[in-house]
Amino acid sequence: MTRECAVLLPGVCAALADPRQPGLDDTCLEKLLDWFRSLTWFDPTVELVQENPCLTELLSSVLALVDPSPGILSFTLQLAGILASSESRFQHLQQEKLLGRLFGPEGPRGSAAWEDASVRSAWLKGVHSMLHHLPALHCLCSTGGMDVIFTLQGDPSLFVASAASQLLVHMLTFSLESETSKALSTKDCDWPGCAQMIVKHIKESLQSSSASHIEQSLKLLSSLFGSGFGSCYAAWTEVLWLDIAKQIESFLLEEAVQAQPLLANLLLNVARSPAFCGTEGSFWALVTSALEHLTPVQAGPLAVGLLKLCKCPQDVRIQALTVLLQPMDCILRAASQPLECAGLLDESVSDPAAVESLLSSKTSCAGLLCQTLTHLEKLLSLKHLRVDLPCVSLLHSLMTILQFCNGFLSPTSPLGSTISRNLINCFRVQKSALDVLAALSEKKECDTLIGNLFDVLLAYLQSPNTSPTVLKKTFQATSKWLVHLQELSSSNSQWPQTEKILEDMLVVLQKRLCSPCWEVRDSSLEFLTSMVKCLRDQKEFRQCLLSSEVLRLTENLLEDPESYVRASAVTAVGHLAPIACFAPDSPVTGSQYNKESIVAKLQEILSTDSEGFPRRAVISIFTKWLREGCTGQLEDTEHFVSRVIQTVEHDLDWEVRLGGLELVEVFCSQTICQLSQCPYAPASCAVPSPTPQNELLQVFCRAKLFGFLFGSLCDCDKPVGQRACDVLVGLRGHFYPMSTLENPQEIEDSPAGRGIAWLQRTLRQGSLAQNFPVDGDVGVDFQDPESMMLALGAIDLLELHDELNKSSDHVEESPQSLLQDILAAVGTIEDNEVDCY
Repeated sequence: MTRECAVLLPGVCAALADPRQPGLDDTCLEKLLDWFRSLTWFDPTVELVQENPCLTELLSSVLALVDPSPGILSFTLQLAGILASSESRFQHLQQEKLLGRLFGPEGPRGSAAWEDASVRSAWLKGVHSMLHHLPALHCLCSTGGMDVIFTLQGDPSLFVASAASQLLVHMLTFSLESETSKALSTKDCDWPGCAQMIVKHIKESLQSSSASHIEQSLKLLSSLFGSGFGSCYAAWTEVLWLDIAKQIESFLLEEAVQAQPLLANLLLNVARSPAFCGTEGSFWALVTSALEHLTPVQAGPLAVGLLKLCKCPQDVRIQALTVLLQPMDCILRAASQPLECAGLLDESVSDPAAVESLLSSKTSCAGLLCQTLTHLEKLLSLKHLRVDLPCVSLLHSLMTILQFCNGFLSPTSPLGSTISRNLINCFRVQKSALDVLAALSEKKECDTLIGNLFDVLLAYLQSPNTSPTVLKKTFQATSKWLVHLQELSSSNSQWPQTEKILEDMLVVLQKRLCSPCWEVRDSSLEFLTSMVKCLRDQKEFRQCLLSSEVLRLTENLLEDPESYVRASAVTAVGHLAPIACFAPDSPVTGSQYNKESIVAKLQEILSTDSEGFPRRAVISIFTKWLREGCTGQLEDTEHFVSRVIQTVEHDLDWEVRLGGLELVEVFCSQTICQLSQCPYAPASCAVPSPTPQNELLQVFCRAKLFGFLFGSLCDCDKPVGQRACDVLVGLRGHFYPMSTLENPQEIEDSPAGRGIAWLQRTLRQGSLAQNFPVDGDVGVDFQDPESMMLALGAIDLLELHDELNKSSDHVEESPQSLLQDILAAVGTIEDNEVDCY
């Protein structure tokens, strides 16, 4: 603790204990507790409380209050626990007889204050902080504290109940760490003292007739095994499991028990323990029983969790997959005449009637399918799945679900008709099914159904009943499958089928781009951009695209009344332009869709659009064009960049200004590559003899880069200043490769040098005039190559870089500032002494 903080602390403690003072903000108290946690973490000695007696005085004063506020009492309990976290300070506070009065029977737990949930929660947090040494553990166990924690497990406040459960987990593991002195024998095992109390409580609760007690113990066991206990204490895990396995098994078989929903999470957490790595044993038999007896909704999370485990036995893994696929299997069978479709599964793990019953119910059908589809999407995202998914049948089932949802399939079986009625226009199921459909695009074995698949997708894209959110998902899934189709057609020469699909997609797209719903227009533009990205190199696609009305409609949407649509239109036009009008062999001839027109329209949006989204999209597209070499020869590019940065430097949106700096960075890199012997550039970029640096500087000055860069250093938005500094540091590294920088003292004699010295001082102050003086002794000519060469060499850009990268709270947010704020809040110091943050 610093001397300044030690001086302020007594006043803060006195203010906290004064009932006449108004209650402090909870945030201040939490910050104060955080400070004490850091102090005690780094210094476990007793000196902290001995040298600052105001701390123990605060504890005593709060205890002496007749009716302390819940906020101050909660703070005091947590502070006492933090201070008592080391054994030496614990003994000191015990000698002062403070801990018993706070955490013992005579403390708040026996008073009216205990009715406040924040006090009960603080008591648990204080005990948790304190329990890092055996004296604290023994003290708690001997003063009835364990019974209090067991009771708080069932507290009506979920925060309190959760804190009690977490505390018991900590106590059990700490007891095993600290109290176990002999080697463990699973045949003759004695739990250490505190752990024995907790295990006994768990076993008794599981055997209780009270459903709430059973639920509390199952939650505690789940938290225990989920905390890593099973990994760190594999032998103790096996002992504990042997004690409770029979009871858990009975819960599975007793369908009336309300605890069943908790069993899946418990079994999954136990399964992660190394104690059950082997394929033999009763544990995996119990897991198999759970997959059979839990309801499909309860068994789903257990099944997907088991499939993610690398050490799950193969037969259990196959059963888990079967549980997940059972609803999809039921869908396939319900959609077909008997024996017409074999479904996904040869046999079921549990009774198929349970799944059929859930799918037949209007209230449960969508929930079961959404859960199943979410689990399948997670499995498809895994890089290494240790069981084979029947992808073709799964895709068939997904298409069936989607056809049920839009009414395009009329099953003849009674079950199919019921499911179809339940799913009609069910947006939740449609979105989930489309997500899984997109994930399946990575699987090559689905190629046989690709024609049928695009029929289903096209039906959704054409249907007026498709909601905007489902349409967006359909576009996304279609994009994924178009990429797969491109790969397939290039390897198998299936272009005629691909061409028909693309023509159908473009016809739909033309219609959707004219939709009265802005979300549909926006999704359509995003889909168009995605198509161009993945198919731009296909000559046939370009011909289909350029012969359609898509280009004209997209350009029209640059003037859409909705800013999101304008931004998406800018992005789409930016991706279309390189194949429509920038390419030398562009097939668009005699059209108004030409380079000059497009560039002019985008520059107009950049300078006049009232919304930030379209302007950000324009600067992003301009940077993309620059990277891809779409802006012409060096002279054309120089003029283009100059015009853009003169527009963006006055933009009110900091992301647009930041985008302008990225454009400048790309331009600098490309220009240096073209005009200099760049050792890192491709051989084609280099010229036999290097051009003098002055030519580079002239290009940069004509483009007015330096005024933009130096002006951005003091931008009110820090990311802009940081990026500008990065660019200038990079340029200095090119012009001064050996760090032979200019001496500021030596250059101040010239007019240019005096201007550079003024600029250095101004930058250090963190403020920059918008209009630089151009005459007199302090003038800075940002278009003069010689002046800019001096500026790059003389200004300490690295020092400025460090300043810009400092956190904004590196000075203000300090313990001293916090203590001053607290004292100011209670009115004990003048306002001008406060260092608020």
